[in-house]
Amino acid sequence: MGPIAHGGHAVARHQGRVVFVRHALPGERVRVLVTEGRAKDSFLRGDAVEVLEASPERVTPPCPYAGPGRCGGCDFQHVTLDHQRVLKGAVVREQLQRLAGLDVDVVVEALPGTPEQLQGQRWRTRVELAVGSDGRPGLRAHRSHDVVAIDDCLIADHRVIDSGVLGTTWTGCTGVDVVAADEPTDAVVVPLPEQRVPTVVQHVATPTWSGSFGVSARGFWQVHPAAAATYSAHLLAELAPQPGERALDLYAGVGLFAAALADAVGPEGAVLAVEGDAQAVEDALDNVQDLPQVEVRGDDVADAVTALVSQGLAADLVVLDPPRTGAGRDVVEAVAALSPRAVAYVACDPAALARDTAYLAGVGYRLRSLRAFDAFPMTHHVECIAVFEPDPTAGE
Repeated sequence: MGPIAHGGHAVARHQGRVVFVRHALPGERVRVLVTEGRAKDSFLRGDAVEVLEASPERVTPPCPYAGPGRCGGCDFQHVTLDHQRVLKGAVVREQLQRLAGLDVDVVVEALPGTPEQLQGQRWRTRVELAVGSDGRPGLRAHRSHDVVAIDDCLIADHRVIDSGVLGTTWTGCTGVDVVAADEPTDAVVVPLPEQRVPTVVQHVATPTWSGSFGVSARGFWQVHPAAAATYSAHLLAELAPQPGERALDLYAGVGLFAAALADAVGPEGAVLAVEGDAQAVEDALDNVQDLPQVEVRGDDVADAVTALVSQGLAADLVVLDPPRTGAGRDVVEAVAALSPRAVAYVACDPAALARDTAYLAGVGYRLRSLRAFDAFPMTHHVECIAVFEPDPTAGE
């Protein structure tokens, strides 16, 4: 096996073709069952169904549903937790080198948590379950609509399991969402299609700021219980917002970063939060109603930022927290045209981050700092926070 690729697959080559192999590790010899691909395709996908020579970092998966042909939720149950982070860091470095031409030194950091969470278990507070034709809930197999019925999920918060959702037959439902929030203390179960979606409350506390946020149970919130506070604290420390400054929170969700920035810039400053999802906008309006320096705008981010540029406006600080596809060239170029002194980019996909890093370099911004967090243990996913500043050598 060759290196780990973006997506959690080990890269192998067979008869001139690339094979992306799940459940394998670099340096191993494995027997592969091809699961996708045809004779003329340039690459194939497969599962390591037998390990002939194992890596010293291989372990027996703690979850009985992990493995070829089983649940598609976790990619790295067969890898020691420390080495999972090594592999994720390698992917971040490779993407930034290949797509942005940068050589970075990044170590994937564990998030704070309980002893179980520090072992990569019981951290997921939001779980989307599929429902099979027999009404049993479960998780889908990798790249499949097939539902794997489960009795437990080791990465799910105990409250999700204790809700009894996995022991219930959900006749007439297409899925079930379960949310373990700060309030209420018991998990909230939302059968789909939903009749009524309740609001839950999330509390965030950093060394310098704290806040509470109402979030639709089906809305977006970080799934690791330590993520929101860790990211907010890092952004505030890196951006160092000052009283009176003007800030943008793009892809603002329910207003987490907007509220943190508003507290720092004070009543004499201003924060514009832009979000395209109608429910998130509604939640954000409620969450910042006591912060008159915050404006929440329901709009497409590219349209909103382009409009600001056309009006000749400027911003001191910009926070970007885009979906997995990234912000893209149009948004990045419009952000740079606002001449911020710093741009923070929260990324759940290292390839999208690397691509947008290259775009930012093209418009005069250089990478100042980068941190990576293991917010999704046992999976290939990694969260990065990159901070950019104007490059004084741009154009030379």
